[in-house]
Amino acid sequence: MSRRTFIVRSTIATSVCLSTTGSQNHAHAGEFTDRIKKAVKFHMVTEKLPTHDKFRLLMDLGFDGVEVRSMLDNTHADELRDISSAIEKTGLPVHGVINSDNPDLIGAIDQAKALGATSVLHVVRYDTKMRYLENYRETQETIRTAVEHAEKQQVSILIENVWASYLIEPLSMARFIDEINSPMVQSYFDIGNVVRWGWPQHWIEVLGSRIKKLDVKEYDLKVAMSTGMRNGFDVPMGEGSIEWDKVREELMKIDYRGWATAEVRGGDRKRLAEIGEQMNRVLDL
Repeated sequence: MSRRTFIVRSTIATSVCLSTTGSQNHAHAGEFTDRIKKAVKFHMVTEKLPTHDKFRLLMDLGFDGVEVRSMLDNTHADELRDISSAIEKTGLPVHGVINSDNPDLIGAIDQAKALGATSVLHVVRYDTKMRYLENYRETQETIRTAVEHAEKQQVSILIENVWASYLIEPLSMARFIDEINSPMVQSYFDIGNVVRWGWPQHWIEVLGSRIKKLDVKEYDLKVAMSTGMRNGFDVPMGEGSIEWDKVREELMKIDYRGWATAEVRGGDRKRLAEIGEQMNRVLDL
């Protein structure tokens, strides 16, 4: 081999190596890497392990945090101690507390504060025995009574869109939030829940910066229409009716940075790893 041939071939080999390395790095850096933190609901971890080992399991699988249900009476004292200990031992944070439609927002805020969480997930109650506007005003008032405490503790009250046949389109949800008029009351946007009535990318466009956290799941309209509405959720993320590319596009437009928590059927290590991989794909993590 001549000296000239050696130099040419070495240069080509180096270029190929650099090009390959760059491609590999790009493949591992998604559009929302370092923008979105990935979590699951704690009750989704079904392996029979001590709490701190469940936290370690989630860390091993690449999750950044976890969300727990509110436990507002004395019967749950041991569970709360276990969770606090697990946070301390593992460093895995509890980012939020799920309070559903429990009106005790003060208690949920205090629990969130004690665990180092930044939010309480709140579902607005819909009582079919009441007149619509009466229900609207009462549910807003329930939230308003906790706003001062939320501001003091710096824990947000985030309203989730659910299948309650109430606040089921984005302009109504935006108005409901804006009328409360507090930076501590915002949206916990569930991507999959809206597909029964609309499209998540449209909700993101309307709610915009009100969206502080995301629940992540799939929904398939064909399955729902043929076998039952609830069955629409029983498909892997990325294989249903949600146009995830459009969801990501709208999230990028509002410069979303925060938590995305899976709310799907849980399971053991293998199942949780599967959930994590699906989230990586649909959110481009």
